[in-house]
Amino acid sequence: GDGASWSPCLGEVLPGNEDCANNIDDNCDGMIDEDIDADGDGFFACGGDCCDTKGAICQDPERVNPGAYEVPGNEVDDDCDGEEDEVEPTCDANLQTDAALAVEYARAMDLCQFTVEAPKKPEDWIWGVIDARFSLADGQGTPKSVARAIRPSFGDSIVAQGGAAMTVLSSGHAAATGDVKPAYAGFQPGVDHGLSSPPPADWFAANGGALPNPMGCPAPAVETANDPVMLTLRVRAPTNASSFSVDMFFFSAEYPEWVCSIYNDFFVALIDSDAPGNPEDLNIAIYDDGVDHWPVGVNLVKSVEGLFTACQNGVVGCLEKDIPESQYGGCAGAGALVGTGFDALDTGGCGDGKYVGGGTGWLKMRGNVVPGEVFELRLAIWDSGGHIFDSLVLLDGWEWSVEAAKPGLEPPE
Repeated sequence: GDGASWSPCLGEVLPGNEDCANNIDDNCDGMIDEDIDADGDGFFACGGDCCDTKGAICQDPERVNPGAYEVPGNEVDDDCDGEEDEVEPTCDANLQTDAALAVEYARAMDLCQFTVEAPKKPEDWIWGVIDARFSLADGQGTPKSVARAIRPSFGDSIVAQGGAAMTVLSSGHAAATGDVKPAYAGFQPGVDHGLSSPPPADWFAANGGALPNPMGCPAPAVETANDPVMLTLRVRAPTNASSFSVDMFFFSAEYPEWVCSIYNDFFVALIDSDAPGNPEDLNIAIYDDGVDHWPVGVNLVKSVEGLFTACQNGVVGCLEKDIPESQYGGCAGAGALVGTGFDALDTGGCGDGKYVGGGTGWLKMRGNVVPGEVFELRLAIWDSGGHIFDSLVLLDGWEWSVEAAKPGLEPPE
């Protein structure tokens, strides 16, 4: 200039946040367009991480990134998609009842995001279902197609707990009265599919090489899983999730005659995760009363009232010759059974004139995960001791939680 004033400062760069791909050293650290992962969560500022350092709106930056799920009501854009607290979309409105692909049954349970095992780009390491498959209880073989279904409702009053549909697995036919694809078949006497497999090997070994049973009840007649079906889900957990929950409703035609007998059908939910706190035998389909773990089955009536409640009160266990029959008063009503097929009238034993089965009612099932890990959940149901007097389970309403959970079943409040 003329020495009387400052000349214009053209192209000035003041220290600030690094802008991606502008060929400028925005933060004046001597590097151009460097990609930063300040919180160490595996996601980079130029790869969509909207919170890489702690701030007024983002208190836990390692839990805010494209790999997170959107936590309702926390006023944070957890998954860095530009929106806060948006409702996760459902994905089960148009599923085929007899869908052949196992991933459709994940959708029916409200697991609506999908990913791959090893994405090439860091920003693509999102949570979601990686794979799903059907097998027998030992993880091998092929179950009967009639043992699985996707239903919007079950019977006259039971409806999906989340979205528009739910997953149905059965040791008989996954169908209520009047259903098709597959068609209904009576749960008592039931259907013999002619299939057997060993039970899940790790779970069986963790229970001492035997099927777990309440104290005082006889061991199952045989230790094979008869007419089994298993759905295995391989999932990457969200980077901000420490647990999940699933709603489940178990039914069995073994109620009331075969309570505490050599016939005790099983439903198990085995979680393969590195998270602490899950049961040693991996099964989260249990009730922990602080002393014992009670697996899901008709013998829940021998554990604590409040777990097997969709039924009719009265004498139970009358057909097991080696164990005295007993009275059960934990039923809250049998209205939920109407139209399910478990409301057919029995014609003998302590069930004479009553419904041929009973159920738990909806229970909340929880398990723990490590944020961002890949884990598997094996969901299996089978007949025990024989191939008839079938059982069935409904699964729906998958939800994530940022808090660790007490694994197992939770009775309704």
